[in-house]
Amino acid sequence: MGGGQAGLAVTYHLQRLGVEHLVLERGRIGESWRTQRWDSFTMNTPNWMNGLPGADYDGGDPEGFMGRDEWVDRLERYVTRFGLPVRTGVGVTGLAAADGDGFAVRTDAPHLETIAARAVVVASGPLQAPKAPAAAKGLHPAIPGIHAADYRDAAALPPGAVLVVGSAQSGCQIAEDLLDAGRRVYLSAGRAGRVPRRYRGRDILEWWRDLGLLDQRPETLEDPSARFAPQPQISGIGPRGHSLSLQHLAERGVTLLGRWQGTEGGRLTFTDTVGEAVRFADEKSAATKKGIDDYIAAHGLEAPAPEDDPGDRPHPDPASLHSPATLDVRREGIGSVVWCIGFTADYSWIDFPACDENGAPIHHSGVSPVPGLYFTGLPWMSRRKSALIYGAAEDAGRIAGHVAEHLRPAGR
Repeated sequence: MGGGQAGLAVTYHLQRLGVEHLVLERGRIGESWRTQRWDSFTMNTPNWMNGLPGADYDGGDPEGFMGRDEWVDRLERYVTRFGLPVRTGVGVTGLAAADGDGFAVRTDAPHLETIAARAVVVASGPLQAPKAPAAAKGLHPAIPGIHAADYRDAAALPPGAVLVVGSAQSGCQIAEDLLDAGRRVYLSAGRAGRVPRRYRGRDILEWWRDLGLLDQRPETLEDPSARFAPQPQISGIGPRGHSLSLQHLAERGVTLLGRWQGTEGGRLTFTDTVGEAVRFADEKSAATKKGIDDYIAAHGLEAPAPEDDPGDRPHPDPASLHSPATLDVRREGIGSVVWCIGFTADYSWIDFPACDENGAPIHHSGVSPVPGLYFTGLPWMSRRKSALIYGAAEDAGRIAGHVAEHLRPAGR
């Protein structure tokens, strides 16, 4: 279930194992990439990381960053090249345990209302339902608010300034896109880390690969809550991408605000936490760079000296930063709000106990305790890289192997 990179990687391996199967995709191939990314969006992982099983990246600059449309085109060509059994326009509406063995998969397609399956792989990913903004209550109906999943470009928004709520990866990137379009931008910031785009001559993800951080397992985390941390502030825009910080956005004209608490009489209220948000991001970047410096020293590597990166310069005095406690929307000319507060997964269509009390799937490295049920494409599913395209191939091969073993006749 799912026609993105995780589902396509699994079907590639299943096909080679000779397992009869079908991939169901509610929309088009790569639907989430098509409809939940804005027009100027680029990958945050360099091109060399964006291959799929049997099809390593073979384009131009391996250290560059492809855009949304190029990636969707690659997914479509991947399906055609390997003749993968993908059915588009088929949404799954229910999954029930079948009498005896296997599952009954209900769909919204008249020609495929119910499918009997001995095994099911859920590859719908973590970006299924945009989180609802609690702070929106009381916002004047004349000021539209849209989720980042629905943002396409500045021209599609009403005239006026734009308030962006959320300062992780998407929030900072959308704030910059709005700036580039000439909009006045207010950014409500929370605790989100930052990493430099490049450091000592290499992309940060190349360093993370060599340091083993992409292969880190969730059980080794000192703080298990780190699995739920927002994506760090960074951008793939430009020939080699660029670093992105709150203070650099402020230098370009963004008005930084604390966390949005709510609305009182037409005025928005915020916490005075801008300095804390900047300090937190600076410390995360500094710790990342120190880890790389230590690795270089420990292995006797030759590397260029640290660069002077304008987008990654730490603020000299974060404690001096403050934001207004309230904001008058009309006086500031704010005409729209973009909610960059993340997504949540929705597994309510599974008709038997497969998730915990928080609605998250119960699994061990993608293998559910329910025989024949598997998950893939989840953040930290088996390793840090599991939700990345770069991690899809490895997890998919392992999950496909579990499926083949489950379907193997007894005694063979």
